[in-house]
Amino acid sequence: MKFLDRAKIYVQSGAGGAGCLSFRREKFIEFGGPNGGDGGRGGHVWAEAVENLNTLIDFRYQQHYRARNGRPGEGSNRTGADGDDLVIKVPVGTQIFEEDEETLIADLDRPGARAILAKGGNGGFGNARFKSSTNRAPRRANPGQPGEARTIWLRLKLIADFGLVGLPNAGKSTLLAAVSAAKPKIADYPFTTLHPNLGVVRVGEGESFVIADIPGLIEGAHEGAGIGDRFLGHVERCAAIVHLVDGTHDDVAAAYETVRRELKAYGGGLAQKREIVCLNKVDALSPEQRAAKLKVLSKAAGRPARAISGASGEGLPALVRNLMALKAGGAQAQETPDTEDTAWTP
Repeated sequence: MKFLDRAKIYVQSGAGGAGCLSFRREKFIEFGGPNGGDGGRGGHVWAEAVENLNTLIDFRYQQHYRARNGRPGEGSNRTGADGDDLVIKVPVGTQIFEEDEETLIADLDRPGARAILAKGGNGGFGNARFKSSTNRAPRRANPGQPGEARTIWLRLKLIADFGLVGLPNAGKSTLLAAVSAAKPKIADYPFTTLHPNLGVVRVGEGESFVIADIPGLIEGAHEGAGIGDRFLGHVERCAAIVHLVDGTHDDVAAAYETVRRELKAYGGGLAQKREIVCLNKVDALSPEQRAAKLKVLSKAAGRPARAISGASGEGLPALVRNLMALKAGGAQAQETPDTEDTAWTP
């Protein structure tokens, strides 16, 4: 299924039903009177977050959503039926914006969260509403109010515990495939990943977390270079960032700082998020190169960097346990140093 995280739709609520103009006409009843009922309310348009969706692809094939109109009132003081509400189901993590794509209407970040997008019009009054001591036979009934129509934008931000960031070909997809059952596209050229991928990492019985693989960033991504930074919104909800740096890169410090500059330029609090720095592809380095590049990367990051390899699995068990501890312990959890890897499979 194709991943789509942005969609534009048109919604329209139902119009209210018209009020009824009616009088009683019954045999042996000397005085009749007005008995026109009110019209029914038009249907509302709602958005609801559900758990079984993970993309906005359905909105590529249907962009127009209209709720039903209310029924008109009838004689004998019968009120018209209300129009059925229309519920648009969206993935958890969907944000709803006005047509300008800046004004936030709602953020549906939990299952079952709902937001009203367009209110149905009220039904019109029947002529029985206008009866008074001085107007015994009113010949007036109101039409129903029209429904609301608006164009809105849906923007999906994935719900993941951790996000993988780094330059293209840093090994993010390889790492995701190594620690989870996800099968992202992996190749030896830049920008292999064209859309975010999610993977569930199972550590033990009842212990798991979700990790998101974000397409690679290059210098100038916040200005649209490469794929740009539009997918960084999926990292905004993550508890921490796993920053991968290619160990075979000539200047690992420059590679690290390039991505950090793009995170700061993007905003959204990404630069302030907790960060786990990893030197990837260490299986391709000699012991001397590994030690030298770890030292340079740790100095650039201002914290100890971890040595891992998505291809060989080196360092992954310790990394996974550390991420699980961070999820379980929240902000108070501390990173644990690398220890001897024990047998572990995703």
